[in-house]
Amino acid sequence: MTAQPITRIGLGWLLVAQVLVILPHIPHLPYWIVAMWLGCAAWRVQIYRMRARFPGALVKAGLILAVALGVFFSRGTLVGLEAAVVLLVAVFILKLVELRSQRDALVLILLGFFTQVTAYLFNDGMLAALYSLLPLCALLAALVGLQQSRFAARPLVPLKAASALLLQAVPLMILLFLFFPRLGPLWSLPLPNDKGVTGLSDTMSPADIAELSQSGELAFRASFEGPIPPQAQLYWRALTLERFDGRRWSQSLGAQHGAPAQWVRQGEPLRYSIVMQPSGRPWLFALDVGQTPERDVRPRADFRLERRRPVDRSLLYEVTSWPQAIREPQGDPAALRRALQLPEGGDPRSRAWAAELRQRHADPQRLVDSLLSHFNREPYVYTLRPPPLGADSIDAFLFDSRRGFCAHYAGAMTFLLRAAGIPARVVAGYQGGELNPAGNYVLVHQFDAHAWVEYWLPGKGWISVDPTFQVAPNRIERGLEEAVANEASFLEGSPLSPLRYRQLAWLNQVRLAWDNVNYGWQRWVLGYQGELQSQLARRWFGELDGRMLGLGLVAAGALSMAVLALFLFAPWRRERDPQLRQFQHFERLLARHGVARGRGEGPRDFAERASRELPRQAAQIRAFLAAFEASRYSAHGGADPATLLRELRRALPWRLRASRG
Repeated sequence: MTAQPITRIGLGWLLVAQVLVILPHIPHLPYWIVAMWLGCAAWRVQIYRMRARFPGALVKAGLILAVALGVFFSRGTLVGLEAAVVLLVAVFILKLVELRSQRDALVLILLGFFTQVTAYLFNDGMLAALYSLLPLCALLAALVGLQQSRFAARPLVPLKAASALLLQAVPLMILLFLFFPRLGPLWSLPLPNDKGVTGLSDTMSPADIAELSQSGELAFRASFEGPIPPQAQLYWRALTLERFDGRRWSQSLGAQHGAPAQWVRQGEPLRYSIVMQPSGRPWLFALDVGQTPERDVRPRADFRLERRRPVDRSLLYEVTSWPQAIREPQGDPAALRRALQLPEGGDPRSRAWAAELRQRHADPQRLVDSLLSHFNREPYVYTLRPPPLGADSIDAFLFDSRRGFCAHYAGAMTFLLRAAGIPARVVAGYQGGELNPAGNYVLVHQFDAHAWVEYWLPGKGWISVDPTFQVAPNRIERGLEEAVANEASFLEGSPLSPLRYRQLAWLNQVRLAWDNVNYGWQRWVLGYQGELQSQLARRWFGELDGRMLGLGLVAAGALSMAVLALFLFAPWRRERDPQLRQFQHFERLLARHGVARGRGEGPRDFAERASRELPRQAAQIRAFLAAFEASRYSAHGGADPATLLRELRRALPWRLRASRG
């Protein structure tokens, strides 16, 4: 193979395959990569036309150095996932200009397969998976075209052969997908910079939540086993924020590393599953109080669910929640101290008002009710365009602007409760969601990001309350779009988002139907991991240990290969006439030694030509032909053709037989 030149049809399919492989990477590549491919492709074509030379050692070294510098200046580093992918694509392109033989072309094809796999690091959706069949088929067509120069006049023949290979691999592919054990990665890859950048962070200021409200990106989907609860009850907890520095709320170390909180089950549980989009963060979303059977998920001291590793790919997990549970009725002293923390100074008017409320209401619950009544009675405004606040942000919001977003109301109420001596904290997550009737599940987008308050009372534990509901009940019951309809600020930075045009019934139906298809892909294909695989195996085969599962996988694979071989060799198509079958064996035997029967060539002419080309075996060839003709056309017959065919096989050179047969 090393000495054989590259065929024209093979080179053509290589160029097509490169285009198809690189195309999904373009959004993540610097623009000079595209220009480099165009230059290298033109250079390679000119080399094939003998109008240009192969690059020398100095030129190759210069190209490699230029690529390294280009990656460094465009990505800021040569280390990391994105830089590594750019380098891989660049090597995949540069290899094109030094192709001298079929061995080089084979290396390029293998690089293409590997480059195609890296595209899934950036997009693992259903459309991306379907598209990946095109470059895969083109790479196989290039591999076929490299081996067959006679396809030069028929460039689509390699494509047909490649498509047949893919179809033949489908049964084995399905078998491996269903039953091959899901193994954890031996190493972890950093999340690409452009994935998981939209979402909640571990700190919160009003501006952060307002920024999320302008994003239509999907956060997660949730499917319930029973009826879907009303939207006003869908408070998806992500994390709890306990520390306040006067401007921002953040997590405390105690909540991150403390023991799981104690709680008492009460009421009927809710069972549901969530398909979460990549976030780059370890926390999961769940209704209170949530529990999951996932092995790498731990409940934390603030009732949130946290994964051991960040969510860097679509994640399917099951949750059971008890919304009416009593959370920490006794109270953890350390958690209560954290829930009373305030900066040493600042916001004097809010502190004074909190002291006044404490004197007026000895019962903490009455104080909370008074605050909620205040937000409902006074002229507060819910808006995505709040004015900037000064140094004393709580005072400026409560007494001056009175215009804000959920983070303003949750942060202000938590501050007042703490100043009045009631333990309280801010909960950040998502509220509500959009029902998709096509699949009967809830879509939660980034603009559903929300913040609310939970406070602690002796014997009753932590109680959730939402001051935003007192100001803008439409936000809780009908969603953000309804709440800001008067100011037309919903997704104002995304004019092309289909979510802005949900009032168009036909467009909205198309959007929801397509989302239902994608949800099925994520749930049953991307979400088909270890636990779901085990459940399916137990449902079909009962309890299986690892040994039995391995033996079953091997047996099923052998059966699939046997069925595939049966269709490939098609024994039912073999000649049933025993005399003609012997002559076909005779033809194939001589063809393996370089003597192929021509179209329309008679048996005698073929045997005479074979005798001339293989003079040492001429006697055995003529003897077989004579026996064949006698058994075929003579009533008396003669020698056994099968015996003479075995003699001819023994007379042929063994080394040649072994190498070609």
